[in-house]
Amino acid sequence: MSNIRRSSSLLRRFTCRTEVLKSQSTDVFQNLALEDWIDANVDLQQRGVLLLWRNRPAVVIGRHQNPWTECNLPAMRRMGIPVARRRSGGGTVFHDLGNLNLTFFASKKEYDRRRNLKVVTEALRRVSPALDVQATDRFDILLNGHLKISGTASRLSRKSSYHHCTLLHSADRSALSAVLRPSCPGIHSNATPSVPSPVANLLDHAPTLQWEELLDGLVHQYNAEFGLSSASSLVDPTDESTFPDISRMEKELRSWDWTFGKTPKFSVQTQLELTDSSARCSAQLHMEVKNGLVQSCELQVPADWLPARLSGELTDSLVGERFCPQRAAAGVAALLRAQSGELQSRLHILCDAVMSVMG
Repeated sequence: MSNIRRSSSLLRRFTCRTEVLKSQSTDVFQNLALEDWIDANVDLQQRGVLLLWRNRPAVVIGRHQNPWTECNLPAMRRMGIPVARRRSGGGTVFHDLGNLNLTFFASKKEYDRRRNLKVVTEALRRVSPALDVQATDRFDILLNGHLKISGTASRLSRKSSYHHCTLLHSADRSALSAVLRPSCPGIHSNATPSVPSPVANLLDHAPTLQWEELLDGLVHQYNAEFGLSSASSLVDPTDESTFPDISRMEKELRSWDWTFGKTPKFSVQTQLELTDSSARCSAQLHMEVKNGLVQSCELQVPADWLPARLSGELTDSLVGERFCPQRAAAGVAALLRAQSGELQSRLHILCDAVMSVMG
C-alpha cells in the first residue's frame, strides 16, 4: 500500500511541475520507454505534455512493420546501430543526434495532429523566416514543397493519445540512406510498408540555425499555441524514483521477442545462387515465418550438387528456430560437423546462402 501511495504522490508532482520535458538520455529504448510511461501513468485529461528527445544512431520501425524489409540489418550490425520497434504505427525512421523527436501527449478528446504540426511549422518560421515549410495531408512537414524534414506517427489509447514527429536538423543522410533499405529479398507480407521520400536537413537551408535556438522556438510556440507559460524541465528516464517500473518497460522494448517477434506473419520466396570450385547452380528457398520463428522451410537444390537428404536435414534444423542468422547458424552447426570433404563444403555454401537471406 505504501508503494501505491508513493507512486501516486510522484505522479502528482510530475504532472504539476511542467508541461514541457527534455530527456537527458540519448538511448532509443530508454526514450521509447519514457513515452510509454507518460502515456500509461500521467493524467492527460487536464493537461498536455510535450516531450523533446534525441537519440544516438538508431532505426525505429512502426508497430506493424517488418524489420527485414525496412532496414539493412547486416549494415546496422557493422555500424553498431540498433533497431527498435515503437508502439505507434507509421513508417520507419532513422534517428541520430542531428534529429529532434517531439512527442505531443494529450487526452484522446484533444488529439489533434494538425495543431501539433502547426506548433512546429510556426516555430520554424519564427526562428528562420526564410524557410518555406508546410504540413501535408499525410501529416509530414515539407521544405520547399517536396523535401521531407518531418514524419509523423501516433497512438490512441482508451483515454489518452500521443503524436510524435521527427525534425531533421543535421542528421547524417549518408547513414540514413545506408540503413533504410531491405535486408532480405523475396519477402511477401501484409506488414505496413514505409513510403520513401526525398529528405533534407534544416541546416542545409538555414545554416545559422542552432540547436538551442530551435528548441527555445519550439517551447515558445507550444506555450503560445496552448496558452501556457511553461519552462522546460530535464528528466532522466532511468530514474525509477520518478518513473516507477520504467526499467521493465525498457527491457521489453530491447527484447528480440518485441523487436522481431512482433513482426506480422510473412513468407520468403527467393532464388539462391550456389557456386564452388567445380560447379554452379541455383536453388529455390521458400519459408513461412510467424512471430519471428520459421514455421516451414522448403529447399529445392539440384540433387547432383547436394543430396536431397542433406538439404532436407538442413530445412528440418531451421524449422522452429528464430528467423535470425546467428541462431540459425548455431542450429546447423552439428549438421555441418557431421559431413566432410566436398559434401561439407557444399552444405556450408548452402547454409551461408540461407543465412544471408535472414539478414
